Parts: sequence; C-alpha cells; structure tokens
Amino acid sequence: MKVSSRSAAPRLRYHQDAYRFVFDALQFAQDKLKRPRPRNPDDQHAHITGQELCIGIRELAVKRFGLLAKTVFAHWGVKSTTDFGRIVFELIERGEMRKTERDSLDDFVDVYDFEDAFDRDYAIDTSPAFRR
Repeated sequence: MKVSSRSAAPRLRYHQDAYRFVFDALQFAQDKLKRPRPRNPDDQHAHITGQELCIGIRELAVKRFGLLAKTVFAHWGVKSTTDFGRIVFELIERGEMRKTERDSLDDFVDVYDFEDAFDRDYAIDTSPAFRR
C-alpha cells in the first residue's frame, strides 16, 4: 500500500455547483438589498442574514433555472433551506465566508418549502407574449 504525501482535499457534502451558487446568490442578495461589498472582515454594513440569503437563493434559482430549480437542487443534494445553511457554515469553517455572533444554522431552517417555492407558487410571466 502506497501512502500519498499529498493531503486529500476535504470531501464536499454537496455538489460543488451548490457552493458556487451560494456565492452567486449572496452577491445577488447584496445587490438587490443595496448592501455594499465588505471592505474588511468586520464590515457589518454588507451583512446578509440567513433568511435574506434564502430569499436571494430562491429568486436567483427561479431566474436561472425556472421550473427546473427544485430538480437542479436535488441533483446537488440540496432538499431544503437548511441544506443551504449547512453549505454556508461549511464555507465559514473553511474560511471562505464570515459570520457574525448572531448568525446560526437555525436562521436557515424552514425559511420556505421547496415544493411551494419552486413548484406550486411558480408563476410564468406571459405578458411579453401578449404585447403588441
């Protein structure tokens, strides 16, 4: 048996695209809420709460994936807003995101139901099709 001298990269719990999407959704939410980009690690003006991030995730997912959003998330192993919280806290543990003392995984629990958010409540804007 041969032992590699290289340390193995940490195993990701979710598909790598889910982590990238969370970063995109964070930027999307910051822009939508008109929050500035953080200038330093202690900059609280740019902070996005777990609930705000989940809303940004929902809006960006509908914009990017439409009715396939829930299917894309399932492919990534994401089945609830709590999974997005776990992704965020993994990124925090790896030093790729920061949190405040008030932030907790509980902020992501049951923010919305995926079935409601991406299927039942999904609305297609048909107004452009009927413009003259």
